[in-house]
Amino acid sequence: MSLSIIILAAGQGKRMHSDKPKVLNLLAGKPLIRHVYETATKIDYRKIYIVYGHGADQVLRALDEDSKISWVEQKEQLGTGHAVKQVLPDIPNDDHVLVLYGDVPLISEASLMKLVNAATDSDFSLLTAYFDEPYGYGRIIRNDNDNIISIIEEKDASEKQKEISEVNAGFMVVKAELLNECVNSLNNKNKQEEYYLTDIVALAVNKKTKVSTVLAESTIEVQGINTRAQLSEAERYYQVLQAHNLMDKGVGISDPSRFDLRGNLQAGSDIEIDVNVVMEGKIKMGDNVYIAPNCIIKNSVIGNNVQVLANSIIENSIIGRDCVIGPFARIRPDSVLGEHVHVGNFVEVKKSSLGNRTKANHLSYIGDAEVGIDTNIGAGVITCNYDGADKHKTVIGNDVFVGSDAQLIAPITIQDGSTIAAGATITKDVASDSLAISRIEQKTIPSWDRPRKK
Repeated sequence: MSLSIIILAAGQGKRMHSDKPKVLNLLAGKPLIRHVYETATKIDYRKIYIVYGHGADQVLRALDEDSKISWVEQKEQLGTGHAVKQVLPDIPNDDHVLVLYGDVPLISEASLMKLVNAATDSDFSLLTAYFDEPYGYGRIIRNDNDNIISIIEEKDASEKQKEISEVNAGFMVVKAELLNECVNSLNNKNKQEEYYLTDIVALAVNKKTKVSTVLAESTIEVQGINTRAQLSEAERYYQVLQAHNLMDKGVGISDPSRFDLRGNLQAGSDIEIDVNVVMEGKIKMGDNVYIAPNCIIKNSVIGNNVQVLANSIIENSIIGRDCVIGPFARIRPDSVLGEHVHVGNFVEVKKSSLGNRTKANHLSYIGDAEVGIDTNIGAGVITCNYDGADKHKTVIGNDVFVGSDAQLIAPITIQDGSTIAAGATITKDVASDSLAISRIEQKTIPSWDRPRKK
């Protein structure tokens, strides 16, 4: 079967109360339409067409890196039937056409495959679902032989028809030749004055075409996103699903309802993830990693036996094996930590490398720096890397001791084995095995009469 896929993504989504197109709202860090598109690409297809309209430039940018997409503009939003009509001139009559929706992001590959396979024996297959509360969905109308004869939209349905629990999930596979005939016969004589794609069911039945129905794998996967509340429900469902998939592979997750993965996690063995952890982008973790509560990790590599303690942030960085990060530490982009490195509470590391067994345990800022092995960075140390116009580099060698509350004014090099006295402001390079100290002489004034309030 030669399959063309149409993704409808032209709607505005007024109930989202947002200026951006509905399909660009984020689910697990990705636009809704990207979820649909990525699922569609798992099926053997000839070409994918995306119908766009509202917020055209924004929608195009969301997937503009893929040259396989054929973009089709719906200049006027006159209904789903009208949207499909814009694409049909480009589709060969011998193709089957799978119609998807850019605001239904949880549709599964399994359901779509069942729908496509059902169409191999007929010219028309339709995905349906049963809802306890089907408000807002088109109802499936069947005859006495249990064959589908039409779909009635919620706004056009009678009170009796609204009691039907089988609903149209929206997804269908139709032979292109039949789809052309039916779409060109549509009218907009309904309460919304739109060209409903669902009306082609009755038209196809009148042409003696049997419409095969396929039951969706679950109800949640066919729910469209029309409101912020629905988006929130879909997000939590998706995240719990991801958490269970990871747990099935051996990842320990304390509470799946308080875990967010907004990307991909390549996980080793014996990983433990506590509550309220957010992971974004591409993340690789080794074995025996512990992530404490309230941490954020983005696009990073975490080595074996690493502990990331509570309320820490790691972004676009590489953390070597046996490191301890946090609590309340921030590792900013382009940082590389060697093995057995400690970065403690309220320490910020930015675009810097720290050698094996180096420690910065308290209240320090290390920016644009290269730090060697076995070096100690004391509390309150600052690499002063910015002069107001440019960033400058600090180089700290091996086995260096930097005392508390020191300021290192870049560009500067502190060679191996040297010691920086606490409270020093260092503006010149320091030779190896040296002590650098810069303090004004302490004075003590006896019997000092402290000013007092009158």
